[in-house]
Amino acid sequence: MGRLKIYDTSIPLEHIVNEREGQYLSRSGEGKLKALLHLNHVAVQLNGGKPLKYPQGRGIIIRKP
Repeated sequence: MGRLKIYDTSIPLEHIVNEREGQYLSRSGEGKLKALLHLNHVAVQLNGGKPLKYPQGRGIIIRKP
């Protein structure tokens, strides 16, 4: 879904931030949501199949194990 881009360290950080912000803003709402869900899926896979945070059952309060 995404791609890995390795940046040259001689490039100013502001240039990299502007480039990434432009890419994000050019996505549709659906594209932004799909990217977020994909990132969550990858994070769970990297954590051995367990979610990084668990719901507490008290609204939006979450905790880390």
